[in-house]
Amino acid sequence: MKKLVLPMFAFLSMAVIFSSCQKEASTTTTDEIETTFELSTDQAIADNLTADDNGSLLEATSENRLQGEGFESTSADRNFIGCAVVTVTPATGFPKTIKIDYGTGCTFRGVTRKGIVYIALSDSLRNPGATAIMTFDNYYVNLLKREGKTTWTNTSTVGTKSWSIKVEDGKTITPDGRFWIVNSFHSITQSAGLNTPRNPIDDEFTITGQGTIRNSNGASRSSQILIPLLRKNNCENIVSGRIKFTAPNHFAVLDYGDGTCDRIATISIDGRPPRTILLR
Repeated sequence: MKKLVLPMFAFLSMAVIFSSCQKEASTTTTDEIETTFELSTDQAIADNLTADDNGSLLEATSENRLQGEGFESTSADRNFIGCAVVTVTPATGFPKTIKIDYGTGCTFRGVTRKGIVYIALSDSLRNPGATAIMTFDNYYVNLLKREGKTTWTNTSTVGTKSWSIKVEDGKTITPDGRFWIVNSFHSITQSAGLNTPRNPIDDEFTITGQGTIRNSNGASRSSQILIPLLRKNNCENIVSGRIKFTAPNHFAVLDYGDGTCDRIATISIDGRPPRTILLR
């Protein structure tokens, strides 16, 4: 039996080592949790910016009769890009290049944009298989600089309007130089406004999919949409839906709310009480 009993000094040494390891692990876990909270917040911003791009694409193509027969709009329908200069080349045929130029800055419905967005459009936007590739030239939304490439592909079937959205190295840069990079693949389905194509303000969209996000320190998290996100064209932010973020030792859930148009979302780590964040 004596062989099974550790000497007291050995037991105390092991206790000290164990306590030290526990303290280090606890510190690491806290740091990881804070990183996840930050990246979840950054993802919320990125999702709203991509949804904003989607609205700009739909309006630019509608205003310039590039959505397909029966879907043309009028200047009175402007919602997203009312203060931008939109140029389409060539005048006839496809593919086309759409240039949305916000100049040195203009504010519309509470959002300030500046710089240029380019869209390479392969066909009328509402034709199944059509693609729209969006890139940015010194482009900012509310002081956040946008970089990278986003590809929209029309995946509509009879009776539905839907798109896939692939974001490649979608980089967002804050005024202080901090940045995060998103790579994702989402599916968007128009859930309201299908019968009023001349009035984009009543359009609503649901979003599903997954992706990854990495920050300027090299930390990354994967994400999966648990409950489809809902974006309404009459609101500047996503209004509902949930995203799960997975880290090595924990997870987080970003909740956009109950459908109310506001700036409020919450993030919960491992089921803990949620923290409130403000969207853009």
